Amino acid sequence: MTLMVLAALGAGAAYYFGTTLYAAPGPLQKRATYMVEKGAGVAQIAQGLENEGIVSNARFFQLASRIYLKGDTLKAGEYAFAPHVSMETVLDILRSGRSILHSITFPEGLTVKAMFEKLEADQYLSGDLPDDRPEEGSLMPDTYKFTRGTPRKEIVEKMHKIDDRVVDRIWANRDPNLPLDSKAELVTLASIVEKETGQPGERPKVAAVFMNRLKKGMRLQSDPTVIYGIFGGDGKPSGRPLYESDLKKTTRYNTYRIDGLPPTPIANPGRKSLEAVAHPADTDALYFVADGTGGHVFSESLKEHNANVRRWRAIQASRKDAADTDTDTDTDANAVVDPDTAGGKKN
Repeated sequence: MTLMVLAALGAGAAYYFGTTLYAAPGPLQKRATYMVEKGAGVAQIAQGLENEGIVSNARFFQLASRIYLKGDTLKAGEYAFAPHVSMETVLDILRSGRSILHSITFPEGLTVKAMFEKLEADQYLSGDLPDDRPEEGSLMPDTYKFTRGTPRKEIVEKMHKIDDRVVDRIWANRDPNLPLDSKAELVTLASIVEKETGQPGERPKVAAVFMNRLKKGMRLQSDPTVIYGIFGGDGKPSGRPLYESDLKKTTRYNTYRIDGLPPTPIANPGRKSLEAVAHPADTDALYFVADGTGGHVFSESLKEHNANVRRWRAIQASRKDAADTDTDTDTDANAVVDPDTAGGKKN
């Protein structure tokens, strides 16, 4: 009887000590992260947690896992733990799979090459990029969340699938009588709109200008297409002006030299530019030029447009004079200071 009483007391004490240790604040002094590798067993995880100072006793954590998991498993992933996190909370977090999410953002208008460079540089992704680079315009710009170690190819596949779904939906709901024959043309024109303006509210107007030009058989005369034809996915080097001579170079993308749309998109357009092309503004405008505030002024006639160009060039001249006063430098006489005014007859 005495032995039975002592055993009961010992079991009660062990239970009390165990439950107290299980729920008590842990030894962690500051916020920390821990990576559970795929295929890691409970013993390996428990020892790693003790080594990192997240739990106080690896063996007890193993025992608690056997008691409390009840058929669940500890999920692979990267986890964040607050200071003095209890063993109970650690086990709950690892069982839940609530791992840290990282993110990578692709702004609208990046080329596929630029997107691949961002993917390659991201330290939290793993693996190689696809050997075959996707077609220009086939990856959806957005912010993508992922867990540490996600393969780069997986992000590319996700971007491509989302792009397909978005383009299919927008094409199916487009306005009637657009001068476009396919989804590919929708994406191509949207990529031009994306590169022409950084003002979201202007996109439908810019799209309408190009639509009106296509309907009338006018050339698009878009400087971003000239740039893509010369530099491709690399883009124009920083600080390198667009020259008048560039506008005369014959490439498949120079819409000063070719009729209609270029053969492929020149970047990856976002949802808003795709929507703008599918639903352009109701306007007869055929031209636009920078207005000096970051936006553009639109016009229906060449006469009106030329007057707007003169106003913009006066703004440019005053800015150049101010810059020359400060720096005592001059610009190349053949340089187009702002691509939107190239030749004076631009959009």
